[in-house]
This record gives sequence, structure tokens and C-alpha cells, in this order.
Amino acid sequence: MRINGFAAVALAAFALAAGGPARAEKPTRFWNLTSKTVSDLRLAPAGTGKFGENQCLNDKDKEVDHDERLNLAGVATGTYDAKVGYEDGRVCLAKNIAIEAGQIFSIEDKDLIDCNK
Repeated sequence: MRINGFAAVALAAFALAAGGPARAEKPTRFWNLTSKTVSDLRLAPAGTGKFGENQCLNDKDKEVDHDERLNLAGVATGTYDAKVGYEDGRVCLAKNIAIEAGQIFSIEDKDLIDCNK
């Protein structure tokens, strides 16, 4: 049985789409919509208080300016609490943040609670 040129190209395209080279997964990213530069961002599964490493260390200048996005390492889909630290020493919490792997989530000033210095 002979396959015409169009059918062969269509089959090849389908094979690539279905099982071809794996697509690079998108990183999970934090979008800083607070009014200040974040110098420390730590995440914990909601309610546990077990905060992980400073995610800002993943950035080339080790901080996340207002309206900047930061690629996160080792964050799975789930609900998290965030500890947000600023250059002036102020630290705030943001609770029950829904994070989906490969997507962008943001924190705004209105999300911050329990701030201290």
C-alpha cells in the first residue's frame, strides 16, 4: 500500500505532536505586585509553618523588583503560605495562596498580613 506525500506529512506531524520530543515544562513563577522589592520569599504548605529556602536566591540579583517575575524551584501544585521579606527588614505573611505548577501566581500589598520589622 502506498501513502501519498500529504498523508505521510500528516502522519509525521501527528507522531511528533503525540509522542515526539518532550516539551520543556514551564517554570512556576512568582509575580511581585507588592509596592516594594522583595529580598526574601519563602513558601510553606498552608498552615504548617515549615518555610523552605529563600526563592529570591534563584534570581540573578537575588531580589524581585515590583512587577518582576521570579522562576521558582521545587514548588509543586498546592496551597501555600508565603513569608515575604523586604530590604528594610520588614517581613509579612500571605496565607492560602493557590499555586499551580508551571503557572504564574502573584502577591499584592492587600494579600500581606502580620507584618513586622
